[in-house]
Amino acid sequence: MPVPESWSAEAYNQVPQSENRIHSDEVARAYGFRGALVPGVTVSAYLLHPAALTWGRDWAERGRAHAVVRSPVYDGEPFRIDVADARSDGYEAKLFGPQGVHCASARASLPRDAAEPPSRRGDPLLSREAGRPVASRAVMEELRETGLGALPARWDEAAELTTYLRNPDRMAPVYRDEKLAHPGFVLGLTNWVLGRNVRMSPWLHLETWSQHHRAIPWGAELVVEAAIADLFEKKGHEFVDLDVGVFGRNDDDAYASVRLRAIYRMRRP
Repeated sequence: MPVPESWSAEAYNQVPQSENRIHSDEVARAYGFRGALVPGVTVSAYLLHPAALTWGRDWAERGRAHAVVRSPVYDGEPFRIDVADARSDGYEAKLFGPQGVHCASARASLPRDAAEPPSRRGDPLLSREAGRPVASRAVMEELRETGLGALPARWDEAAELTTYLRNPDRMAPVYRDEKLAHPGFVLGLTNWVLGRNVRMSPWLHLETWSQHHRAIPWGAELVVEAAIADLFEKKGHEFVDLDVGVFGRNDDDAYASVRLRAIYRMRRP
């Protein structure tokens, strides 16, 4: 049985014009970084690339992962993914940037049995014209009680993150050839559902616990539901833990479930 292997590439910031200005040079430098940050969901896709190469469609249908971004990854810089404890059903990975800086890590596995999927609640859909309050602890506490609006989405050429590499031909075949949704997009949905409920900039995607329930095919119509699980402060940053379910818009069946941990309000520089 094949096992996941280490690999290397060049980091790619696909969203320099994002509403989250931490992906712009000017704002990132104001907060003490060397330049615009590569999205945390893209960094996670790098860590999970060996899973997609090894397990293909099985990974997209039932893969499980825990990914943590520990320090910045910058556009255009080389990185390497070191795979350890590789088995036919799991591995651990670390991402190292230039000068050997440990930037991120993940644990990925391919469970033998399918995980229990979440059920869709039927949260009201957000409209693009809906106003959004600025994220604050008071606003987030209120949303924890009242609930968040659901995000309609679609996996196609208009999606914001259709590739996790500058050269899409280097993506894993299950994404490149079969056009199934890759982890950058799936985890990105957690960012977008939060960002469509509140205004945040800049903010940081830090950590995810994710479970695939079925593969997301090209052209899939999606609904993303989310609920705030926890709010806390640490070292002047305000954190949120968000439970997210990704469902088919037409059949209500789950595609993925994710817990996101993010800094929604960064300490002022």
